[in-house]
Amino acid sequence: MGTQTSLTFALMLAASACGGRGEEPATQGKSEPAAAGADLTPFELKNGIGPMKTEITIGPIDHAMAERGEKTFEGKCSACHKMDEKYVGPALGKLLERRTPTYVMNMILNPEEMYTRHPAAKQLLAEHPTQMPNLGLTQDEAREVVEYFRDQAGKSETK
Repeated sequence: MGTQTSLTFALMLAASACGGRGEEPATQGKSEPAAAGADLTPFELKNGIGPMKTEITIGPIDHAMAERGEKTFEGKCSACHKMDEKYVGPALGKLLERRTPTYVMNMILNPEEMYTRHPAAKQLLAEHPTQMPNLGLTQDEAREVVEYFRDQAGKSETK
């Protein structure tokens, strides 16, 4: 009789653990996740999440800065990105037509949080299933890469 009692107790315990007594699921009463980007400020939605807290000022293309950016891009980014074709990551030739320079810098400098919280970055990850790693660039290096993108965009328009 002891075995039967133990078996009955085990079945009752299993049923209650699975919600078998009609109890509400443990998630009831918890709020659903916020709409994509609902926790972001208008600045963050436009310019991304990261160390760049104000929009950068863009003037005429600084060709010396663009050359440094090209070297950084070739050394750190070109294994996954091409300018005019989708590769591991998206094509970047017309990136600045879609995103602000500040957004691009925040994506370079803070990809983990961007993929976690920013709706555009989440969509990008859905389209390109390889997440961009944080390459440890400085703000100056990220700005130089943006300048390289600007320089390349100007060259492709004149072709």
